[in-house]
Amino acid sequence: MIDTKHNDRHKVVTFTVPDSVGKVRLDKLIGKDPAVNVTRSLIQKLIEAGLVTVDDRPAEHNHTVHGGEKVIISIPPVPKMELIPEAIPLNIAYEDEHLLVVDKPAGMVTHPAAGNYTGTLVHALLHHARKLSKLSGFERPGIVHRLDKNTSGLIIVAKNDRVHLALQDQLRERQIRRSYLALVCGHVKEETGAIDLPIGRSFKDRKKMTVTARSGRAALTKYKLVDRFRAHDLLEIYLQTGRTHQIRVHFSHLGHPVFGDPDYGGRNKWHRGIFSIDRQMAKQALDLIDRQALHAARLAFTHPVTRKQLELESALPDDFRVLLQFLDQAGR
Repeated sequence: MIDTKHNDRHKVVTFTVPDSVGKVRLDKLIGKDPAVNVTRSLIQKLIEAGLVTVDDRPAEHNHTVHGGEKVIISIPPVPKMELIPEAIPLNIAYEDEHLLVVDKPAGMVTHPAAGNYTGTLVHALLHHARKLSKLSGFERPGIVHRLDKNTSGLIIVAKNDRVHLALQDQLRERQIRRSYLALVCGHVKEETGAIDLPIGRSFKDRKKMTVTARSGRAALTKYKLVDRFRAHDLLEIYLQTGRTHQIRVHFSHLGHPVFGDPDYGGRNKWHRGIFSIDRQMAKQALDLIDRQALHAARLAFTHPVTRKQLELESALPDDFRVLLQFLDQAGR
C-alpha cells in the first residue's frame, strides 16, 4: 500500500516493497509503478540528494531491494521556472554552427538548480545561440558536461542533438581529453601518478562526495607535477572519468586538498597543521583567491561533423595567476 502525504511542501511517498518482486534495483522498481508516479531518472536524482531512504537509511544509487523494505521518498516541489535568456557576456573559445566552447568564469553556475534560477551559463547561452540541443533536459539545453560554480575554464556546448550524442559517446569512450591546472596543499610523493578510487555521495553530508567502495562509481584521475612552492604543488590533472567533484575529492582523500577549497579542506583546515611561517604565508595567499584554485585549462576532441581535431587552451584567470606569482615570490 502506498501512502502519500505533504510535509513542509515536500510530497512524501511511503510504501513497503512487495515480497513478490524478488531481487530488483530500487529505481527500476519505482519507475515501473504508476501508483508511485516517479520516473527512474527522477528517483536517481532524489537518491543522490539523500531524499530516498530504505529502512530508514539513505539509499545508494544502485540500491537493490528483495522485498519487505520500507521505502520513503521525499519529493521537493518543482519550482515554476521559465528560462529567460539573459544578456550575459560570454568568452567564446570556439564556435561554429554545430557547437561552441565557452571559457566559463569562476562564480558562474553552469545550469539552473535550487538556489540558482538566474545568471547561469545556460541563461547566457540562450541569449547567445539561436538553437541548443535538448538531450540534457529543459534546464540544461546544450550542456554536454559541467564545471563546478567556482571552477573556471573550458566547457563544451552542443547546438543540436546529433552533435550532443556524438560528444557524449566521446566522453564515454574517454576520447575527449580534458586537463586542469590545480594548486594543491602539500607535496605529492610522485611527480606523476594516478588516483583510481570510486566516488559516491557522502552519507555524512549529502551535498558532498567522498571516496567510497560501498556506493561509489569508478573514478580515475591522472596528474603530473608542474611546479613546487614552499608548501604547495601546482599540478596538471587529466580527467579520465567525470564524477561530481572528482578532482577535489580525490586529492582531498590523499591529504592534498585543492588550495582554497572550503568544502574539502583546502582553506583553513589543512593549513592549521603546518609551520607557523608557512601558515602566515598561506593566510596571505588565501586572501588572494576566494575559491578553489582549479582551472579547466585544455580541451581536445574530434569535431563530430567535420572530423577535425580541435585543441583549445584557456589562460589562467587573474586570481589564479596572481596567487602563483605571490607563492613564487614567497620563496621555494
